[in-house]
Amino acid sequence: MALLFRTLFRVKSFSNGYSVHYNDTCMNCFREIRKSTINSTRTFHHLQSGISKGLKLRPNSTLFASVRSTLTEALPKGLSERSQKIVGTWLVGCAGMCFGAVILGGVTRLTESGLSMVDWKLIKDMKPPRSEAEWVEEFEKYKQFPEYKYMAKEKEMTLSDFKFIYYMEWGHRMWGRATGLVFLFPALYFLRKGWISKALKPRLAVYGGLLGFQGFLGWFMVKSGLEDKPGPNDVPRVSQYRLAAHLGSAFLLYTLFLWQGFSHLLVPIKLPDVRSVSKLRGMAHGVMTAVFITALSGAFVAGLDAGLTYNSYPKMGDRWFPTDMWTVSPKWKNVFENPTFVQFNHRHLAELTVLFITGFWVVSRKAPLHPRARLAVNCLLGMAFLQATLGITTLLTYVPTSIAATHQSGSLVLLSLAVWMAHELKRLPK
Repeated sequence: MALLFRTLFRVKSFSNGYSVHYNDTCMNCFREIRKSTINSTRTFHHLQSGISKGLKLRPNSTLFASVRSTLTEALPKGLSERSQKIVGTWLVGCAGMCFGAVILGGVTRLTESGLSMVDWKLIKDMKPPRSEAEWVEEFEKYKQFPEYKYMAKEKEMTLSDFKFIYYMEWGHRMWGRATGLVFLFPALYFLRKGWISKALKPRLAVYGGLLGFQGFLGWFMVKSGLEDKPGPNDVPRVSQYRLAAHLGSAFLLYTLFLWQGFSHLLVPIKLPDVRSVSKLRGMAHGVMTAVFITALSGAFVAGLDAGLTYNSYPKMGDRWFPTDMWTVSPKWKNVFENPTFVQFNHRHLAELTVLFITGFWVVSRKAPLHPRARLAVNCLLGMAFLQATLGITTLLTYVPTSIAATHQSGSLVLLSLAVWMAHELKRLPK
């Protein structure tokens, strides 16, 4: 693509778009260009539309017709701008389904509904109990497992209570399966139509594998909460390690879908090749990593109910470093299994992430960014402070379901903005 620009045109970028000037030698190059292909369909169409707007040629001129013919011949067969937009919209839609699954999973965890379905059957699980007898049978199954026995010590659960938590878990599972269908059937259709590029095909295989693995991780996580705990006072809950793996896998899948969707829908913008932009590119991946790790540490907080240990800020109680941070043996397990240490990690990782994003924003002010990239950076900074505020509010209000679910949603929004920002800054192939 860059060769085409260098050979045919001299391109200068202005604040209101591109000005393309005809090069007198371009006619001599058409024959060679016809032998090559343009890999990026989006870039092809952007250039084709840019010709009609920026070239100082009349649309009915011989040269214009020759340029348009050359570009049309170079377009890969079956890959139109419309088809690429449809594929991109589908990929972003798959990302949206992942977003919904994460939110439903968070609410399921907050309402302690995740262990209400005590078995996993791919087809039979799709139909919830209908008659009263079926509900009673399902309830009796639930009574055989540790969570019911533990909860019954404080308050007797009614069949109506059980129906609520059952429907929460059932809804989460059905949403996950719907996500798989939203991915699978359009993928087969687009492959049949020839709308999937050669580079995208192996990525779709990876996405499909991750979706299947995500379903396995979900049941693997639930299974850990159905086992009897060694201590008589141990609270029945899923393994925080498996919960973090399940959430991390969902975040990874969401990021991949979103990035690929952006690649199809957003017209790429070439930024100036200067040191400040190169520095921002490196920092952008660091920002994405920091947001991801901070969100992952939140899974350990949720898994251990660590948000209920020290409900004060900025100190934990009256100390910066609580005295019960090292009560688990061996010492390294405190990082993952001590609720106090887990909350300590999450709150300070969040603070460092906000500082990192703020520093990134300050550095970006001196870089010659496109308005779209600058908008992404500004939105990222604003969301970082909003997410920090939601986190502190969740802590100080003793983790109410509504605020906690909003906080978890905020982590995905923040990750989305980080992905968008990094995508805008990515280096275009020469």
